[in-house]
Amino acid sequence: MAATVTIPKGTKDVLPSESHRWQYLEGVLRKTAGDFGFSEIRFPTFEHTELFLRGVGDTTDIVQKEMYTFEDKGGRSITLRPEGTASVVRSVVENGLYAGTLPLKVFYIAPNFRYEKPQAGRLREHHQFGVEMFGAASPEADAEILCLADTFLSRLGIGDVTAAINSIGCPVCRKDYQKALREYYGRYRDELCPTCLTRLERNPLRLLDCKEPRCSALAAAAPRTLDYLCGECRDHFEALKAGLDRLGVRYRVDTGIVRGLDYYTKTVFEFVTGGIGAQSAICAGGRYDGLCEQLGGPKLPGLGFGSGLERLLMTMEAKNVPMPDAPAPEVFLAALGPRAAERVSVLTAALRRRGIRAERDVTGRSLKAQMKYADKLGCRRTLILGDNELDAGRGDLKDMATGQTVPVGLTEDELAAALG
Repeated sequence: MAATVTIPKGTKDVLPSESHRWQYLEGVLRKTAGDFGFSEIRFPTFEHTELFLRGVGDTTDIVQKEMYTFEDKGGRSITLRPEGTASVVRSVVENGLYAGTLPLKVFYIAPNFRYEKPQAGRLREHHQFGVEMFGAASPEADAEILCLADTFLSRLGIGDVTAAINSIGCPVCRKDYQKALREYYGRYRDELCPTCLTRLERNPLRLLDCKEPRCSALAAAAPRTLDYLCGECRDHFEALKAGLDRLGVRYRVDTGIVRGLDYYTKTVFEFVTGGIGAQSAICAGGRYDGLCEQLGGPKLPGLGFGSGLERLLMTMEAKNVPMPDAPAPEVFLAALGPRAAERVSVLTAALRRRGIRAERDVTGRSLKAQMKYADKLGCRRTLILGDNELDAGRGDLKDMATGQTVPVGLTEDELAAALG
């Protein structure tokens, strides 16, 4: 016997028994995005590596440690997409979408790929729901994006959720903040991990994001971003808080949030919830006003967020959030004999064409085995057809939950009407 081929580490099959949960989740996400005026965008699974070097930033963990990068047969450096925002911005610029009606509002549901240690709610291939808005620089746009996130989380039934918000300023005021960080961390150079020693010179903001225990302890006492904001950034943040108050979005200020990508400016946020262990953030994002220009486009403010589907499902399960059961067939048509089997095949196809979930046996089971099969499928009703029913043109439609039967005609119209 040949050796079994197994799934790659950090990936997961979505089995038929659980796919309906994904469909339900995606349905809520699509509906919420649509209610807020966002249209779906789709983009390639892989991009030129340069996109992520320029867009995500070559000092980030994603670029330095986590990207799946390879050379294609044409000698081009290609990378499996590690995050969605850079791909959306590339598409907006390449297709001139910024020339249409603004603000441009798009959403996506797509897989991302990162080579990192697999853990609960985070896989090497994970699926993300993301929204992006372009052409709106006002704090009202920030508040609307956070309201969208708050709304879909509420619709999913995930309680005990709070938006943790911060501002990391603009390129102007961030220079003073980076200087303060270098001065502070410079006093503890000997205590920093090797990665943070590199960050100290290249991108000190990343020091606040390190998960090493000693570095994390140093970050807790580091200078706060809010103390170094320029007037414009401070006014923007205060207006955002006022907007969230008006919209009824619960939030708290958390100066430790900086996000792990270089393109963020001003607002950054995470939606966090309890009861799911260390991975408490279930949605995160912020503003990235310079990214469009950075990727060759016009000056176009942008903002958005991403939320991992695996993390959302894990959270819903941990909190015992009720989800719909998998849809069951409306009716199972059982055949007794070859003549009945032919009629059952015709009726089943006709019901399906009318949008009615109908099932039949295609393996030659006995009548008793057919009924067991119908029960395993969870069919709501059954109809047994034999020569007597065919000759009479009528049969008995049985409700599997109550055991009650009702007579029904065997034409397509009569059966469809009875199944209603």
